[in-house]
Amino acid sequence: MNVSDAVRQRRSVRDFRPDPVPKSLLTEVLDAARWAPSGSNIQAWRIIAVAGAERDAIVEMTRSAASAPGFGKTADPFPIYPPELWEPLRTRRYALAEDMYRALGIPREDKPARLRHVARNFEFFGAPVGLFFVIDQRVAHGQWAHLGMLIQTVALLLEERGLGSCMQEAWASYRPQLAERFGLAPTEMVYCGMAVGFPKSENPVNQFERSRITLDELVDFRGF
Repeated sequence: MNVSDAVRQRRSVRDFRPDPVPKSLLTEVLDAARWAPSGSNIQAWRIIAVAGAERDAIVEMTRSAASAPGFGKTADPFPIYPPELWEPLRTRRYALAEDMYRALGIPREDKPARLRHVARNFEFFGAPVGLFFVIDQRVAHGQWAHLGMLIQTVALLLEERGLGSCMQEAWASYRPQLAERFGLAPTEMVYCGMAVGFPKSENPVNQFERSRITLDELVDFRGF
């Protein structure tokens, strides 16, 4: 598989087979990902990989935390999206959601079913492995971009090896609990998670057509 194919084929997988991912295969991917770009080579990141009993304990932790009084009441200083998305960003976001729920056969009025699907984020959509990308909060905005390059590199390397992934910023909802669980330093935080496993390719949620803006919308060629 070449890089162009991996970029085009990669998608957010939201249903996985239970087959375990060999540690040797995951190690191979993460060892290759070490060469992702990092400005000035500072590499202000690390990855925590969970499987088996540790994965299951984190899933259970989210269930307990979500039922605790006051959960979600504290404002996150690093929200996933701005409070009011503007156009055309808002339309793009909601169009994707509608395409996904249509593939799942969940109508707009069935809010409980939609919420149950959202909650599957915290079960890694059935994936046997979860990755958590950790960054030091003291770095500047440039290093956050560098972390994104690491995350994309991991996702493409997984694609190359026949694995699927889903980048999960939803884990921001549990940053304090994850920090305690992993014993993070006070300056560290979980930026996002990633579900990793073998996709259930037959599930329509892993098949619906995705859209992107056109090349003309994306690129302004000058001086060519």
